[in-house]
Amino acid sequence: MTMPFDLSLYLITDSGLAGPRGVVETVRQAITGGVTLVQLRDPDATTRTLVDTATALLDVLRPYGIPLIVNDRVDVALAVGAEGVHVGQSDMPTDKVRQLIGPDRILGLSTSTFEQLAGDDLGPADYLGIGPLFATSTKPNASTPIGFDGLAAMVAKASLPVVAIGGIKAEHVERALAAGADGVSVISAIMAAEDPARAARDFADRIEHFRSQ
Repeated sequence: MTMPFDLSLYLITDSGLAGPRGVVETVRQAITGGVTLVQLRDPDATTRTLVDTATALLDVLRPYGIPLIVNDRVDVALAVGAEGVHVGQSDMPTDKVRQLIGPDRILGLSTSTFEQLAGDDLGPADYLGIGPLFATSTKPNASTPIGFDGLAAMVAKASLPVVAIGGIKAEHVERALAAGADGVSVISAIMAAEDPARAARDFADRIEHFRSQ
């Protein structure tokens, strides 16, 4: 059985956006603002750098009970004992990932089309990242933005929990949740923020307020 996880405010790291402050310190500040899940994503980093960063992030996250998800790199996730892996459509198939990580780790899958929602990859996954909602500079090769209407249509067809991804800012929270998403995935709005804790708190407060209505 997969460990529990909360998609509400899903932070994806970006070493370039973190700047001199660094990924680990940015995450350290952001989790005090209400981040519920963290994904280590750095496609240009060496394996050694990823292992070192993931290890440092685990030291920060575990006292708070926040899972660490590693993007794409199953080997890194297993090496450091991370709580999960997230893969895209061009990465290792989810059935192979599940065989490697076992039944207890979290497995996420990016989807951007209805055809992908109907594919075999969904079976072993625990949640879907659906988007991009908007165009985003953090992933230049991303698919065409789907907007809120596209998100709502895909959520209606999805059989798994959904986190909305792609260019999301705090002012988009209410519409993303109203479209049926279980949470929002954020990169630049927190990683590049002058005050990551305050930026995360803005998202978290909006999520809490929406759900209290």
